[in-house]
Amino acid sequence: MFVRALLATTLLAASAAVPTATAATTACSTPGDVLNLANWKLQLPVDNPNQSGTQVLEVSQPQLDSYELSPWFIDQPNCNGVRFRNAVNGVTTPNTTYARSELREMRNGSGASWSSTSGVHTMVIDQAITHRPNTKPQVVAGQIHNGNDMATFRLDGSSLYVTNENDTHYKLVDGNYTLGKRFQAKFVVSNGSIKAYYNNVLQATLPKSFTGGYFKAGVYTQANCTNSSPCSTSNYGETIVYNVTVTHS
Repeated sequence: MFVRALLATTLLAASAAVPTATAATTACSTPGDVLNLANWKLQLPVDNPNQSGTQVLEVSQPQLDSYELSPWFIDQPNCNGVRFRNAVNGVTTPNTTYARSELREMRNGSGASWSSTSGVHTMVIDQAITHRPNTKPQVVAGQIHNGNDMATFRLDGSSLYVTNENDTHYKLVDGNYTLGKRFQAKFVVSNGSIKAYYNNVLQATLPKSFTGGYFKAGVYTQANCTNSSPCSTSNYGETIVYNVTVTHS
């Protein structure tokens, strides 16, 4: 117990410059003990053994609360975060070329679907990007989706951007991002616009009128076996999510 308490104190001191996680720092068995996964579905870069052909494994509630799959989706040893990992040779969802280890927002057991012109929709992710793929060192860590990527936080090498649909370098928010640096990514959607914040500082306001919106959190690696080597599980993108919250009003 003394060692665990000392470790927790060290972690809090190291992260004083960024938002403090609210996730548990006591004993945990699965990611559901660390993050509130009640309104999420998990998409993993592995084949679903219960489906014919090759299909992405998806895990929904209530199974998700007690689920983990190493090395793709596991709690941290100190119980203060959850690791999302995705290799370049991972199984992809339909109509995409890159695999993902991501949470997809749900509502009442179905996929969330909201409008940018009605209500206020907010996601806050307390996280760190901890690994990039080779050759094409690009990772998405947080998205607004409606069938297309409306806006994301995207790391390209050591440069972290807010994207605007297909404009992947729309707004530079950190030109010297180092792996493991903890930060807060925040999206607020209302009145036909997306506001993107980095560590609580507004970075971009994107006029967007859309329906069918939902949030995603985790890691969406922007590389595959055609543009990054080796083509193996040793070549991957990775994030640690310390906390993620979504609110609608």
